[in-house]
Parts: sequence; structure tokens; C-alpha cells
Amino acid sequence: MTQDTEGQKQSTKRFKYTLLKTLFNFIKNMASEERIFSIGYTGARQIVKRAGRKIGLEISPHDLRRHAATYASRAGAPIEIVSKVLLRHANLSTTQRYLGKVSDTEASRWVENIFS
Repeated sequence: MTQDTEGQKQSTKRFKYTLLKTLFNFIKNMASEERIFSIGYTGARQIVKRAGRKIGLEISPHDLRRHAATYASRAGAPIEIVSKVLLRHANLSTTQRYLGKVSDTEASRWVENIFS
């Protein structure tokens, strides 16, 4: 069972028992400094915050998530794919709120691209 970073969704992933047992034993016997992913959400948040401050921005991992979704949507990815795969939202309406409103200029540009 896995859980997303916001702690609200759970999904079941299926793995062979022997694989899980091997991975568990490998990680259990590994020194913490040898671990590939030795940080959690708090550590990742600190890294993103620090990087943002270096370039004069106040950003969070959530800002990066929103930016990636907006970029994918504006690059032509269907909103259903952005919603279900990238953001893992249960309802499309959540994604529509999440991505915000489209400006008149952007809407006009999309209409021109569709009919040109």
C-alpha cells in the first residue's frame, strides 16, 4: 500500500513477495548514509526552499507540482492525463481548480492554433 505526499490517497501496488522480502532485508541492513533516498518530505521541502531563495524566489514542492501540471497542460497533454497520472486527482474538477483560469489571450491563441 502506498500513500501520496499529502496523505489523502492510498493506492495498492502489487509486487512479488520474494521481491519485497529481498528489498526489505537489503534496506534493513543498509547504513543510513548508504541509502539512495534518505530524505523525506521535510528534507525535500528544505532543499526546494533553499534553492528558491538562492534565485530570489519563495517556492515549495507544491509550487513545483502545480508548475509541472500547468506546463504539461499547456504543452498539449489532455487534462484527463494531467489529472489522473501527474496529479493523481480522483475528480477532474479538482484539477480544473488546481490549474487555475485561462486568460483571454491564451484562449485566443489556442483557438487560432486549432483552426489554423
